[in-house]
Parts: sequence; C-alpha cells; structure tokens
Amino acid sequence: MNPLAIRTRVRRPAIAAFCLSFVAVFSAALVRPQSSGPKGTWATKAPLPAKRFEVGVVELGGKIYVVGGESNGEPATGLNTEYDPATNRWRDLAPIPHVTSHPGVAAGNGKIYVLGGFTGVPHVGAMNIAFEYDVATDKWRALPALSSPRASISAAFVDGKLHAIGGRGLDKVTVRTHEVYDPATGKWTKAAPLPVARDHSGVITVDGKIHIIGGRTDGYTDLVKLHDVYDPKIGTWKLVAPLPTARSGGATAYYRGLILYIGGECKRPDTSEGFRENEAYNPKTDEWQTLAPIPGQRNGFGGAVVGERAYFTGGSIGCGGSPTSDQLFEFTLP
Repeated sequence: MNPLAIRTRVRRPAIAAFCLSFVAVFSAALVRPQSSGPKGTWATKAPLPAKRFEVGVVELGGKIYVVGGESNGEPATGLNTEYDPATNRWRDLAPIPHVTSHPGVAAGNGKIYVLGGFTGVPHVGAMNIAFEYDVATDKWRALPALSSPRASISAAFVDGKLHAIGGRGLDKVTVRTHEVYDPATGKWTKAAPLPVARDHSGVITVDGKIHIIGGRTDGYTDLVKLHDVYDPKIGTWKLVAPLPTARSGGATAYYRGLILYIGGECKRPDTSEGFRENEAYNPKTDEWQTLAPIPGQRNGFGGAVVGERAYFTGGSIGCGGSPTSDQLFEFTLP
C-alpha cells in the first residue's frame, strides 16, 4: 500500500475531530450568557411622608425637593417636601401657593421654579402659573404667567435663565411652545419651538444643553423615542441618538456622566403593566446602554442626584395613577 495514502487516512479523522471541536467552542462562545446582569445596584430608603404621583423632583444644595402632584385622592396638591440624604429623613416645607399636578420644575441660583400644571384628572384644568421658591427663606413668590396654560412642561434652568418647553394645553393637545424667563428682567421671551409637540417627556441639562427625551404626542399609547437637544447659545435644536425604548412619564437624572431615563407609563395598557427599563445615554459618545432596571414598574415620578447616588421617588405603579407610591429608591453604579 502507498505510505502516503496511509498517512492521509490517519490525518483525516484527526482533522475532522479538530474542526468539530472548533465549531463547538465557537458556537458556545456565540450563545454563552453574560456572567452578570446589567450594571447598577438599587436600595430602598425612607419613604415619602405621603403617596404622590405626577410630582416635580429637583436637587438643590445637596437635598432633594418633591413638589405638587396627586395625593390621597386629591387631583392636585401644593405639597413641598424636602429629603436629606445625609440623614435619610423628610420634612414638610411651605406649600406651593396654588395646587398643581404635572408641574414643570427646575432649580437654579438657590431657587426652585414651578411652572403650570393640571388641577383635575385626566389632564384637566391646565394653568399658566409660575412660582419661585427661595430655599433659604422657605418662601414663595409669584412670577409673570406663562404665555398660555399648559402642564407636563419640560423645565430647565440654564445660564441663569428658565426654559419652559412643550407640554399639554387646556384643550388637552400637546404643544411645541418654548419660552424663556430671565430673572434679571422679569420677562418671558419666545425661543425656538420643540421640533415635535409632546409632553410627559424626560428633561435634563448637561454641559449647558437641554435634552428632551421620549414623551407622548397624544395618549399614553402614542409614545416616542425622540431625543432632541437644544443649545441656548445658538438657539437651535439637534436630533441625537433616540431612546432605545419608546416611553413617557419616566424619570431622568444625570449621574456619573450618563443621562438615565427610568420607568414609564403603560407598557401594556391591557394589563396596566408599566416600564422598569433603565437606559443610560452617554453625551460624549452619543450611545445608549442598558443598566439594572428599577425594582418595580413606575411612572409619574422624578429623579435627582446627590453625590455618588441617584434617587427616584413617588409615582404610580400602574397605568393612570393607580396605585400611587411613596417609595424612595437609591441607585448606584460600581
């Protein structure tokens, strides 16, 4: 027999076995589950003194303020509550002069601003009110009114000026309106309107630019992934990487260089299921990533960051505001 033929027959089984082993290892690598889940850890802190939904939440001076919202069967309240992360305690402060739910809320220069809101449900009685709260004196004062009644406004304080963007008016129709209040002059002026009318959007300011994320164009099933960024220095809007999961009624916070958008209303309206998603946007790379979901579905709540921790409180566990929550969650990244 030809020796070369013998060597060839010997090699073929060995080669086949090697190929099968390589394919098996490669295939396993493709389907191998991740060693760990999405990043982030959640903890429960002291609950709000009262269950509340569709609140405004801001951070100022290392403390968190929760204003307005629906509570204890009331469609709108003037509640103003402060949380101190250092002591894990809440305290009630001077109430807003007018009850409101779905208010636009922002903070800057030692003041908290409350804009518009509803007085009834669902989405009834939009208002054009504007108030300024001085944390140092625990006192409120009225500001010149908005140009038109609206609620679910995206409010932001940038470079010493207050922006009121989008929302929903008396006729329950979402708007593109964008107006700016200058505390130095005490006047409102018009600015470039939001590219697409919507409300219940997430809003956050990063590096002097305003991000408007997600929201709804009409009802709670008309959700969008839109992510628009406004630059006050040049007065223009820019469309960036969209929210991976279309949602409205979620909470935003800027934490560790990431914009977090968490929760949302009516993932499955037929079952009253809400969103638990925690998706994070990196403004430097224009990319989103998935982080550990909030422990329970949530909407109509708010978020704020103090130090190395992000906090999220209030809201509703189901669609349409029922049941309402008093929980306070703390989120941290390693």
